[in-house]
Amino acid sequence: MEIFDTHTHLNVANFTETVEEELILAREVGVTKHNVVGFDRETIERALEIADQHPEVYLTLGWHPTEAGSYNDEVEAYLQKVLKHDKVIALGEIGLDYHWMEDPKEVQIEVFKRQIALSKDLDLPFVVHTRDALEDTYQVIKEAGLGPRGGIMHSFSGSLEEAQKFVDLGMMISFSGVVTFKKATDIQEAAQQLPLDKILVETDAPYLAPVPKRGKENKTAYTRYVVEKIAELRGISVEEVAQATTANAKRLFRIGE
Repeated sequence: MEIFDTHTHLNVANFTETVEEELILAREVGVTKHNVVGFDRETIERALEIADQHPEVYLTLGWHPTEAGSYNDEVEAYLQKVLKHDKVIALGEIGLDYHWMEDPKEVQIEVFKRQIALSKDLDLPFVVHTRDALEDTYQVIKEAGLGPRGGIMHSFSGSLEEAQKFVDLGMMISFSGVVTFKKATDIQEAAQQLPLDKILVETDAPYLAPVPKRGKENKTAYTRYVVEKIAELRGISVEEVAQATTANAKRLFRIGE
């Protein structure tokens, strides 16, 4: 069995001394590929180091919405350079975060649009972070338009109806450990009902650990629990969900072509 964790942060301080250990543990439970996401200069540089050392690690690099206030032409030039690394498979995570609201909405929206444009210029899919901003996120993507490579709604936390709106735009929907939470019935319905070829799985480690590890530090190995929950919801085998979501990721990221 092969599982692809399409969004993890092995590049943050929690894993400074344990990346090798995390990858070994993941392999033992079938999690064989990892998309490490760098979201500011420090995490981007660390992600690049990890990808250069580990063949199973791929890269998504971008400027997080909570960092929008520091985005400028110099940052954009830096992103243009690092996004040409041969392990880069997407641009992100980008989007809107109205929960922390580090910068005004209009600043976040402008930076979001600039990075969507950059993803098109570089022929990359983009990965979207949205928190307390789902409708504005939808409107920005609809207005800006997707490039031919599409994009991902990372750690999706909306309803089936909302998910379908993004799918209709051409987006993939990625489910994290939140889908295992008892009260996450809207998210579970989306994971159950969306077409299987529109679904990805992720951890967002070290955040959002799934049941039965909820409340603990998340690990990329725990993508297995996300796959198991989606299989349970859909009434199909774990192997079928693993195979489909991994094939979806490889197709989107052009791995193995």
